[in-house]
Amino acid sequence: MTRIPRITLITLLTLSWACLQAQVTSTAPPSKMANGLMAVDAGAQPLRMTRHEVDVTIINGFAEVQVEQAFANPNDRVLEAIYRLPLPQRGVLSAFSIQRGTQSIQHGEVIARDRAQAIYRSERQLGNDAGLAKKQSYQWLTFQVTNVPAAGEVTIRHRYYQPLRLDHGIGRFLYAREPGGTEDAAAAAFWSGNVTQGQEHFRFRCRIHSAWPLADVRLPGYDTEAAIDQPDDGIWEATLDQPASDGRDVVVYYRLADDLPGRVELIPYKADADSPGYFMLVLTPGLDLKPRLNGVDHTFVLDVSGSMQGKLGTLSTGVQRALGRLSGRDRFRLVAFSTSAHLIQDMTVATPQTVRAACHKVAALGAKGGTDLHAGLQTGLDDLDDDRASCVVLITDGVTNNGVLSPKAFDRLSRAQDVRIFGFLMGNAANWPLIDTICTASGGFYQSVSNQDDIIGQILLAKEKMVRECLHDARLDIDGVRVFDTTDGTIGKIYHGQQLVLFGRYDDGGKATLTLDARLTGADKAYRTTIDFPDVATDHPELERLWAMNRVEDIQHRQALLQLSPTEARTAVRDLGVDYQIVTDQTAMLVLSDEAFQRHGIDRANRERSRREATAREARQGRPVTNHRVDQAAPMFNRPANQTTSGGPRNGAGAGTIGPWLLLALAALATAAWWHKRQTAA
Repeated sequence: MTRIPRITLITLLTLSWACLQAQVTSTAPPSKMANGLMAVDAGAQPLRMTRHEVDVTIINGFAEVQVEQAFANPNDRVLEAIYRLPLPQRGVLSAFSIQRGTQSIQHGEVIARDRAQAIYRSERQLGNDAGLAKKQSYQWLTFQVTNVPAAGEVTIRHRYYQPLRLDHGIGRFLYAREPGGTEDAAAAAFWSGNVTQGQEHFRFRCRIHSAWPLADVRLPGYDTEAAIDQPDDGIWEATLDQPASDGRDVVVYYRLADDLPGRVELIPYKADADSPGYFMLVLTPGLDLKPRLNGVDHTFVLDVSGSMQGKLGTLSTGVQRALGRLSGRDRFRLVAFSTSAHLIQDMTVATPQTVRAACHKVAALGAKGGTDLHAGLQTGLDDLDDDRASCVVLITDGVTNNGVLSPKAFDRLSRAQDVRIFGFLMGNAANWPLIDTICTASGGFYQSVSNQDDIIGQILLAKEKMVRECLHDARLDIDGVRVFDTTDGTIGKIYHGQQLVLFGRYDDGGKATLTLDARLTGADKAYRTTIDFPDVATDHPELERLWAMNRVEDIQHRQALLQLSPTEARTAVRDLGVDYQIVTDQTAMLVLSDEAFQRHGIDRANRERSRREATAREARQGRPVTNHRVDQAAPMFNRPANQTTSGGPRNGAGAGTIGPWLLLALAALATAAWWHKRQTAA
């Protein structure tokens, strides 16, 4: 019997409604607050956001985001306030400033975290104006501000960069604002009883600069409110203006035109011929990845822990509908987990009778106990049929608090079989580093999902990858130019519609040979082209910070999995943060007066770096959008890029089974609507 290569696809729909929480000063009790509110001293009224303005520019593979937020102090005394907001995934904070009336302190400087906190405390005790921005794990950015004037207003401005990538020719940018909760609902209600949400004037503008023609731009959930136009060639603009905001996330989708070529783009930065260069290499493959048409084994792994209370009804409805859409070629089984995991339905052919019986079992599930994600995942992976394509659907709220918690253990579990894990991570402060570890180890990947997302569209994009061949054992090499400190060139698998992004540094400019080696259905494949690295390129100094954050994440990932010396890892992360002026777990951004910076002996490295970035930004605004494709003369791929169109996925996209994924997406959307309605009512 011919063995069918096993393709095990685990999708993590992590319903992790992350509660936006504001910390308080040492004299105040803990307080959970929505995005846009500041915590203050005990007994004081909370500061309220009165104005919230966001300007986003998307260009050449990354977004620059500038945020301005004004807060009013209704109290009759001066306050210190602490403001917390979701940390954008792979976001790089580059600027932080504070303004009170006509007085402002600008150009925050990044120094070692312990020293920054000590200086901030000393300046606060002296009654001086000061600010501090720091990162709280993977979840939050926290801004501390002294001397918020009585019956007055303070304005906070910050800027960050974030790398983006296309999926099937579709780009996505998320500006996270929503509160939510995987935490205990009663506790959240108690602590947030004095909070009024959604009062600020909210203005959002996103400008997309694209060297490739765009077919459409949309903001889901804001279809009647958003103004979208094309003010110039290569530029689209989306604008929202809400006098009284409801606090929802903003997601911007932009879709490239059809039939664009598979391509290689190189975005470089090299200050001069004698300095090292930085680059972001973007591959948008054009590959002939054929569809698979066989039936699939579906394993539903369901989180029934206590934190799923209130969500289990929607989960049950979604799973029952998904089961009802399976074809006679499919089989399914059901696993439930909380403090432990157990099988509630063994693998069986999907007939009307077996589906009906399984639906009764799902409807009878109750929520209680802790969450052992490792046990649930392990049970879902056990006893898979090597001769069948398998699809394991893991539905959880991401509260992993029992059993095995080590990222290294999840990495081993994911590598133990020929497994592909696709993560859908819902929520603005969910544990994306753990999900990234799980997915990367399996050769898969994850996608964060907001309540405002086109969730059905996200599932459609994943389905395209699930029902098609993929490239295996992919590796990228650059010869002819010395490159170093790069993202690992061992890519593993490449899926339909996937875009690859590589960060690195290089010495001298010159011609280089770029080779992508891989295997497709057992045959070796090689894709090759020649590209030019420039001796001088000054358009994108932001690449230095993006490269540095990429290195920080690589160091932290290797420490978690390879048990590198914590001291060495902390030192490396701190040095990168200070050298490139980025906020990490070991650094913080301190905002002081010029006199205070001088008194504490702090160099103005970030002020100079920010000015260099501003100069480059202004120069770009006066020119047409640059096309950074570098393989025109010798195209690396001889097919159009794999993408979708408004009429649905291309190239045989009808292959495979979509019912479970589509209906589980609807279930997730219903859960989002339920939670948002509950929060609004509260």
